[in-house]
Amino acid sequence: MYGTSALTAITAQNTLGVRAVEELSPAIVAAQIDAVIEDIGADAVKTGMLASAALIETVAERLRHHGITQVVVDPVMVAKSGDRLLREDAVQALRQTLLPLALVVTPNLPEAEVLAGMAIQGRVEREEAARRIAAMGARYVLVKGGHAPGDPVDVLFDGHVFQEFAGPRVQTRNTHGTGCTLSAAIAAYLARGAPVEQAVRRAKDYLTAALRTAYPIGHGHGPLNHFRKQLHG
Repeated sequence: MYGTSALTAITAQNTLGVRAVEELSPAIVAAQIDAVIEDIGADAVKTGMLASAALIETVAERLRHHGITQVVVDPVMVAKSGDRLLREDAVQALRQTLLPLALVVTPNLPEAEVLAGMAIQGRVEREEAARRIAAMGARYVLVKGGHAPGDPVDVLFDGHVFQEFAGPRVQTRNTHGTGCTLSAAIAAYLARGAPVEQAVRRAKDYLTAALRTAYPIGHGHGPLNHFRKQLHG
């Protein structure tokens, strides 16, 4: 397993919040994607912060061009600190251009509300939001439950059946990048050949362990411990 990346923005941020965001041009993002895939290839791809419609359309076009089928879309819209990361013009592009390419899309509750255009109060609304998002083209919709009270329950919808993935809530302030970690782990397990349901389960277990072993860095929402196996056996 070897991870590669294509940067879409440069941020000035720490554990307390985002101070500045500088988007990269669609041309340089496209060039990065081409450079990686034409040399190394990609068995799965995970998308993250795509702040403009132009970037979303560029990424979608390059994924189609290279025939990438295992695409995990993390619709990053708001940072852990509450800072808005996705502009309004990008929401519709995300719905119309990127979601139809997604094998899995992983919205949290606020993101699911934006994508589905509805308020989510409980299980009934969560499932309806998943149906609406699936109708936009995503094959699997994983609505994450971390923003709800109690232990987090993520709901996976395959277009027909709902499956719940429950786990303990880890009491820690070091939660910076939980959504990014989960979606990246799902993509990694998909690349290793796991079916979607198994990839989600294993990624959720990995995330829980990374939260439990996180180090207290900074004065706000610190990072997870992504190397817990190497450091803790």
